[in-house]
Amino acid sequence: MTTTNEQFSTRPKLLIRLSRGRLDLVSLDAANTERPIDYQPYSVNSGISMAANLREALRTAELLQHTYQRVMVMVNAQPLMVPVDLYDETQKELLYRHSFPSQQPDVVMASVVPDLNCVALYPINRDLKQVIDEHFTDVRYLCAASPVWRYLYRRSFTGVRSKLYGYFHDQQLDIFSYHQNRFKFCNTFSAAHMQDSVYYLLYVWQQLGLRQEHDELHIVGDIPEREEMMTLLSRYLKRAYIINPSGDFNRSPATQIQGLPYDMVTMIVKGR
Repeated sequence: MTTTNEQFSTRPKLLIRLSRGRLDLVSLDAANTERPIDYQPYSVNSGISMAANLREALRTAELLQHTYQRVMVMVNAQPLMVPVDLYDETQKELLYRHSFPSQQPDVVMASVVPDLNCVALYPINRDLKQVIDEHFTDVRYLCAASPVWRYLYRRSFTGVRSKLYGYFHDQQLDIFSYHQNRFKFCNTFSAAHMQDSVYYLLYVWQQLGLRQEHDELHIVGDIPEREEMMTLLSRYLKRAYIINPSGDFNRSPATQIQGLPYDMVTMIVKGR
């Protein structure tokens, strides 16, 4: 039987998001009009490795019992940003391990971010990647923050003010800003405590020379103590805002799913 392009494009697709101590699964099925997006967070056993957790999930998780056209694996790990004109694929492992020596047992992956003329290098555990590659036939890997970087870059063209962004997830805070078609700043901080996050945001704001009365701060994601944070930020910045995914994405069904990470929402709505 011949398979048409239309039939191929409507087959279910799977998103797997990997983070430290967290495993998120999303099935995308355009043919399922009642439930085109099916989200299942997998309860991770902290006493065993993530590779062992994934093996167990492949055996027991409902979403992983189906056959998928394509699997996208979104990896949340410390990225190293390399300008695309300086990137040498043969040197990626040496470059990453020199910058982050504690990542020795991992495989170094690369995600090109064409809008921003850079390549994000990031690690994935070797055993974990082997489990994925052995189980699925068509796998794409992606730095989890990449859809967020690209979407907020395009969003940054709205208005004339310079903008600083903060993305909260996995008890981390990614802070980034853009200049023309490149990152002006991009780094990750611990977000275990709300006051520390406010300090990091204001410190980066000051380092970039942003103007208190004129420029804008936008934060999004799993924001800790958001009301208290906004109260603190408003003491120092005139234009501090929380991005509302539902309003931003025109009430897309993905934005209505409780607990779905913002980078997965952005991936589903806007693509990689």
